[in-house]
Amino acid sequence: MDDGVAMFAVIVLFMLATVMAVALGERIRRPYPVLVSVLGLLLAFTPLPALHIPPELILPLFLPPLIYATAQRTSWGMLISRRRTIFWLAGVLVLLTVAATAATTYWAIGGVSVAAAVALGAAVAPPDPVAAEAVAGPLDLPRRLITVLQTEGLCNDATAFVVFGVAITAINTGHYSLPSAILLFVWEVVAAIGIGLGLGWVATRMQNRLDNVTARSALTLIFPFATYLLADASHASGVLAVLAVSLYIGQTGADEAGVSDRLTSTAFWDTLEMLITGLAFGLIGLELREVWPGTDRLGSYALHAGIVCAVVIGLRFAWMMSVGPFMRRFGTYGYREGYELDVASSWRDDFILAFCGFRGLATLALALALPATTPHRAELLFVAFTAILVTLIVPGLVMPWVVRVLGVQKEHDAEEQAVQDVAYRASRAALRRLRQLDAEEDLPTEVVQRLRYAQRQLVAELCDVVPEDLQDGFEQRKMHREIRRRVESQMLEASRAEVLLARTEPGVDPEAVDQVLRRLDLRSAHLL
Repeated sequence: MDDGVAMFAVIVLFMLATVMAVALGERIRRPYPVLVSVLGLLLAFTPLPALHIPPELILPLFLPPLIYATAQRTSWGMLISRRRTIFWLAGVLVLLTVAATAATTYWAIGGVSVAAAVALGAAVAPPDPVAAEAVAGPLDLPRRLITVLQTEGLCNDATAFVVFGVAITAINTGHYSLPSAILLFVWEVVAAIGIGLGLGWVATRMQNRLDNVTARSALTLIFPFATYLLADASHASGVLAVLAVSLYIGQTGADEAGVSDRLTSTAFWDTLEMLITGLAFGLIGLELREVWPGTDRLGSYALHAGIVCAVVIGLRFAWMMSVGPFMRRFGTYGYREGYELDVASSWRDDFILAFCGFRGLATLALALALPATTPHRAELLFVAFTAILVTLIVPGLVMPWVVRVLGVQKEHDAEEQAVQDVAYRASRAALRRLRQLDAEEDLPTEVVQRLRYAQRQLVAELCDVVPEDLQDGFEQRKMHREIRRRVESQMLEASRAEVLLARTEPGVDPEAVDQVLRRLDLRSAHLL
């Protein structure tokens, strides 16, 4: 089989494995990315062709869509409220991890240069945002903990990448400059945000000029790649740039076109994110073949890797378990609208955050980017790869048990209250608009009263809280609505079956069938 065809077959295999891993993961309560990574590890020792992706292409291929999908679940306000978290975790902790890992590597591996040790430290320091979302997300953890892991992962690459770049410069030239590194870091952050916001503005203007919903959705796939490439060419942070463009695009779309875009793109991005995540984590497992040492060196490599992993994990636990109480005591986790926002409310939360220091694609790509002339490069690659496995697969497999033992559960009351706050805010906006229209157009009194009543009913359904004046007969009306929805759903199902049957008959225009079928589907979606 031709090498290109064989590699394509491997890609298809991992996509199929991802779909199966999702189903299996739901049954055994284990994250599917970890299961796909384990499959990649097993396949690494088979004759299956390797995916030879150049190291410089790993991040541009995988990170833009995955960062975009992850960033859609956060907001500018959330990042601002977590600015102290970003400082402590994405800044200070990353630098401490780089220093500790570099010192340990320099001590453990004889002959390695300081610059190479720092480069390895920068590679293994940043936890991965995609891994945090994919592994910790399905475990019913409190949403506030998931947002901390997302925020940390989305913002820590600027620190690690700048340090890595300085180390690579030192490896190649033998010189480095601390002032230049500081200026480079500032440029990476500022330029990345500027590029992201600028391209976000361009993307939204282009979307507004396109009438085709599919074309508008396609732009959301193209612009993350374009943003990452432009930021990378400008020596800015690609991850931060994609984060900025994602947040800019995500805040638009309040009109009818925005509604159509959201309905169309949600399924598209859910599917794309699942397949790319599975392929990326399968690649991590499959790369074991590239870094596996000979039997004569395996013992020393494993010993050094174990020491480095112990330092990386131990430092994160020590930091979280000691700094966590300090953060709570002095409110340094962040705040929102003038009141403190408890992120980690106890030592159990600190332990979970420490346990979730997953390394992923960024570590793999940075390690593979070490120059070929780097002394002890093979061993450094093995150490970095081991760090990924130890911090990703082992915690991913035992996380459900840890969460259950610690009793850390999703805070349904708090999250329901958050939903109620947003629903009431939306209702107040709707009623304000109704008053404006009534004043402008002098609407019939009966119409205004019915719209007010319908709005209150809608809020009661969204919040599952019934005002006293609506309680009489509310349950009966709710039951009637459920009956109507159930019956209408079955009626629409019968309609679709008849339309699909018509599609098989000669003389029936398939395009006409598809138009009717889409309208029926939209009506079904309206019932949900």
